[in-house]
Amino acid sequence: MISQKLLGFTLLGAGWVLWLLVGLSVLSVAVTLERGTYFFRRRMGSKFPELMRLCHAGNLAAAAKLVSGDSLEADVVRAAEGVAPNGLEAVSMATAANVEKKRIEYEQRLSILGTLGNNAPFIGLFGTVLGIIRAFADLSTAGKGGAQAVMGGISEALVATAVGLFVAIPAVLGFNFFQRLVRRSVGRANALRSAIAAGLSRAQSTSLSHREES
Repeated sequence: MISQKLLGFTLLGAGWVLWLLVGLSVLSVAVTLERGTYFFRRRMGSKFPELMRLCHAGNLAAAAKLVSGDSLEADVVRAAEGVAPNGLEAVSMATAANVEKKRIEYEQRLSILGTLGNNAPFIGLFGTVLGIIRAFADLSTAGKGGAQAVMGGISEALVATAVGLFVAIPAVLGFNFFQRLVRRSVGRANALRSAIAAGLSRAQSTSLSHREES
């Protein structure tokens, strides 16, 4: 009973799988465009070296004026500048929390691209298998004269594998590219955190030395 039902399902062929892959392709393109726009609006540009210099010098006010936009690096500097009067520990905690919060935002929907890149070829292969099963079922009913039509059906079934690869390859490229942007932004933010800590420590040591001398 169950084998007959499963056979009836497989005889539907690969058509619905192809439509599923088309829908996944549209989803992949939409996510890629949305993430591309997101990262483009949060690019740091050429200000990073100067920003590092100001943070290392402990001049957080000037650093906060230099940065603009919603980049991760800018948010770290603004967070540090806002809590700097509370001491180095408060700055460290505030910037660490900011990095982790923004990392989650940066990685949103990237799992969709990763999942599509890993699984779209298997979905295409599933469609190919369904198409081949249907082709052999047609051969069993058509006899020898239907061999040519069956071969045509098999070639059509192989299209599903090709479409699966067509969906997977751009998704993998997009996933790797955006992950690289995330790692670069987080790396820069952590570098700024270290520079800020060094600048504030130097400023505190200098202030303490002046007090002892006076």
